[in-house]
Amino acid sequence: GRIAGILGPNGSGKTTMLKLLAGTLRPASGDVRLGGRSLRELPRRAIARRLAVVPQDTHLAFDYTALEIVLMGRYPHLGALEIEGPADLAIARQAMEATGTGAFERRPFTTLSGGERQRVIIASALAQIARATTEDGRRTAQEVLLLDEPTAALDLGYQLDIAALLRDLNAARGLTLAISTHDLAFASAVCHELVLLRAGRVIAAGPVERVLTPENIRALYDVEADVRRDEASGRMVVVPRRHLRS
Repeated sequence: GRIAGILGPNGSGKTTMLKLLAGTLRPASGDVRLGGRSLRELPRRAIARRLAVVPQDTHLAFDYTALEIVLMGRYPHLGALEIEGPADLAIARQAMEATGTGAFERRPFTTLSGGERQRVIIASALAQIARATTEDGRRTAQEVLLLDEPTAALDLGYQLDIAALLRDLNAARGLTLAISTHDLAFASAVCHELVLLRAGRVIAAGPVERVLTPENIRALYDVEADVRRDEASGRMVVVPRRHLRS
């Protein structure tokens, strides 16, 4: 139910960690567990019903509409040769409303801006992991969303929109999120906890306030930086000063 940011320089292992968490790569040692069960024991369809990945880039072979993209998220819930039904359509539209993309339903995906496309892909991921409920209405499983550089190539306004969306989804739905990112400001604004990776090793992990320090930034990026709390927002602010390898 929390948001964890995975930070590190290029080649540190951020994307590899997301692939391990998603089960598309198997660890050489150790184990990855979802709901207390090893991913090795779970069928891919069962994993996909509870865990979704939002990639950095999305390339399509055909000119699908935004609604068609979101409906693709329902694939793990369909049987062989089964097509989406009214319940799937309702879930897809709910996901689009939650991400502010309902107005794009009939728009071709390729006509949307970068920020709009990213929100549609997040809506598809939400449709994929829409929780099952028991007869008394209780939700049966924790949803997990993995995001790889969700604000890459987005302008400042869209970065703020995506940050607000992810915080809202976490608060309203109890989503667990793991976010790979280079953006220290984005991570400090969105995440509860950080994992710092360098050369495939965790050099620090824990709450943002404890992990985001000048010493850790120096160890992570070879950069001297000032770190302070912004009084207006209450967030940690990082001001880079000098690249030690330059």
